[in-house]
Order: sequence, then C-alpha cells, then structure tokens
Amino acid sequence: MQYKEYGSTNAKTILFLHGGGLSWWNYREEAKMLKNEYHIIVPILDGHAGSDKPFSTIESNARDIISLIREYLNGSVFMLCGLSLGGQIALEMLSQQGDICQHAIIESAVVISSGITNALISPAFRLSYPLVKQRWFAKMQFRQLRLKAELFEDYYRDTAAVQKNDMIAFLKASTSYQLKRSLQKSTADIQIFFGEKEKRIIKRSAVLIRDAVRAGSVTELTGMFHGDFSINHPLAYVNTIKAIVDKL
Repeated sequence: MQYKEYGSTNAKTILFLHGGGLSWWNYREEAKMLKNEYHIIVPILDGHAGSDKPFSTIESNARDIISLIREYLNGSVFMLCGLSLGGQIALEMLSQQGDICQHAIIESAVVISSGITNALISPAFRLSYPLVKQRWFAKMQFRQLRLKAELFEDYYRDTAAVQKNDMIAFLKASTSYQLKRSLQKSTADIQIFFGEKEKRIIKRSAVLIRDAVRAGSVTELTGMFHGDFSINHPLAYVNTIKAIVDKL
C-alpha cells in the first residue's frame, strides 16, 4: 500500500483516509499542521491516483490498512480519521478490529445503501468517463464540489488518472455500504461530523453510526457542504483533534 508520511515515528500516530476520487492531498494541510506533534500516515486508497492496486471492496481496503498498522505500527493507532469513502473504510476497520484506534473522526460517511443510485453508476460512467480527462469538464465538476481553488490542479491530475473500472467500483461500493453489527464492539470514541448543507442520507447515516457504537457523538457543521470540514477548513479540523486530546 502506498502512503504519505509526516512527523516522527516515535510520536502518536494519526491515520487519515481521503475521500473517494481524491487523494492524500485531502489532508495535506492537516498533516503539515500536526507533523511536529504527531506521526501522520495518509494511505492512498485502492484504485486512486498513486495507489498500487485496483479497487475491489471497502472490506478489502480496510483489511489492507489494518495489515499495514499491524506490521508497522504495533497493531493500533491513536486516531483514525476519514472522509466519505475514507470514512466508510474507517468504520469497516473499526468493525474488523474494534481496538484499531482510541479515537475516530468520521466525516460525511453514508451507511444507508441506495439501490437506484448504485444501479445507475455503471451505465452513467461508461458513457461519461471520457469527459473526466477534459479540463473544462473537470473545472465544472470541481465547482460543484466546492473545493478551494488552489486544489484544482491536484484534483484534475488525480481524477484524470483514475481508471474507469476503479471509479465505477469504488462508487458502487460506497453507495451500497452498510454498517456491520461488529461495530458495536469497538472500544473507540467515535465522533461523527456532517455539513448542514449535505444530503439527507448523510445526516441520517450520522445518527445511525452514533446509535450503533458504544461511545459516539454527532456534530452538524453550520453552513458546510460535503467534504468542507477537512478540505476547506483544515485549521478548524486540527483544532477539533486538539480538543479531543485536551479532554484526555
């Protein structure tokens, strides 16, 4: 598995899992802000630009990251953070190994399957995929995502590098993912965040996650859209991490 690494390996580890269609730069600013205090690992999810294997399933990607943690990080990390697809993989990791981390931040993860959306992904992307490599189309998509302007070149480069089959695979996996019962056994403190401007399915998912875990809380972020928190407000995100640590 490919990953970006910051900070000293002697410090507590925070592992960040980026959103679908993005890459490690999703958390680049958080990593730079935290590297003097923590050991930061940002894996590149399967099937994304810079990864070393195609995307298969959320469950498989979770197992691979757990294997990485067991081999190099003594079996657990201090904190696990994930956005959207990354949040789903984080939840799956917590389901597969309940003590994989002490704390988790889950941002905008959907855990309610959508059969209609899932069925439309393959035909829609087989027709529209050639447009992904067009700069004008990427700019249009980028505006809809409401990412800050300085991230466009990263977004365009890495989106254009994703293979069609991988894009279909991780989108289908994301729209069909549901919580595992084993998540109830997780010992982690899990904090769930979503934006006020997000779709209802994400808000409903946040409540389902909270109700499924031993220790969890839900925070609605005023005025924010999907991915806004970690991508466009890195300082607020880092302050949230520090607030969790300060309570210990």
